[in-house]
Amino acid sequence: MSSPEIDRRFCVAPMMDWSDRHCRVFWRQLTEQAVLYTEMVTTGALLHAEPARFLDYDDCEHPVALQLGGSDPSALGKCAQMAQQWGYDEVNLNCGCPSDRVQNGSFGACLMGEANTVAEGVKAMRDNCDIPVTVKHRTGIDDLDSYAFLCDFVGTVAEAGCSVFIVHARKAWLSGLSPKQNREIPPLEYDKVYQLKQDFPALEIIINGGIHTTEEAKQHLNHVDGVMMGRAAYQNPAVLCSVDREFYGCTAQQPSPEQAIDAFYPYVAAQLANGTRLNHMTRHVLGLFNGQPGARQFRRHLSQNAHKPGAGLEVLKDAVNCLNKPPHLRVHSG
Repeated sequence: MSSPEIDRRFCVAPMMDWSDRHCRVFWRQLTEQAVLYTEMVTTGALLHAEPARFLDYDDCEHPVALQLGGSDPSALGKCAQMAQQWGYDEVNLNCGCPSDRVQNGSFGACLMGEANTVAEGVKAMRDNCDIPVTVKHRTGIDDLDSYAFLCDFVGTVAEAGCSVFIVHARKAWLSGLSPKQNREIPPLEYDKVYQLKQDFPALEIIINGGIHTTEEAKQHLNHVDGVMMGRAAYQNPAVLCSVDREFYGCTAQQPSPEQAIDAFYPYVAAQLANGTRLNHMTRHVLGLFNGQPGARQFRRHLSQNAHKPGAGLEVLKDAVNCLNKPPHLRVHSG
């Protein structure tokens, strides 16, 4: 069952090719409370392909939000209805992705220049589901980067009934920069996001962009309602181990990376039995032991063996055996 209230104090970002269902189940072994977001799924993929391929997830993933890419209100409304039917806790509209493919479909970051279109989409989504409808966006696009422009966008979309805004605190350049460059080159504008919260106190404002540690995340909570961590959580997943304690006040002992991987084994075994390839799951755990003795051997063993036909759970267990062992006892793959 989906939860009636979502506590977005700490969220893990939607990341194309990264935050798939296997990755989210792995993250859930590290934090029970953080809100997880799917990769962006286009409305076209849901309406014209086999929706289960994109929408199925494991029950342990709650609270989990579906991120949609699209701009047609009718299509967004139908997909929001599907999100509710599938049991998602939230449906989020992407107004921040700057890739050419997204622009060619007239959605993503270019929608920031069309606040009324976004408002119509949000209204259609809200009319077709009872779960929260949220929007993820940038601080601006191209030369439309003034604070007044940002306020106008948020104000227009809020009037359509959106009360939760996840703000990637950088503007996007729609031409001349790759998506990767758009995550790194435009400067971070945290002050604009803080100001939004002051000017729209009734809205829930979540900040995203350039947040690498839980300490940084906690500093942001002095100014906004929640934080969203992206690449840092993927590349160094152990950062998530302390989230439940530090952000949600959980008193239970936080999981160690070793305990988390142990808890992931049954899922991996079940997926292997269903025909999922091992490397489709283990690619998400490569950074888990960064900084520990044997971490390089752990990564190497998975990189060299998990992709092989018939690779099974023992490959992952052998990789874990590389940790905290004297070098001469670590697994070496021939």
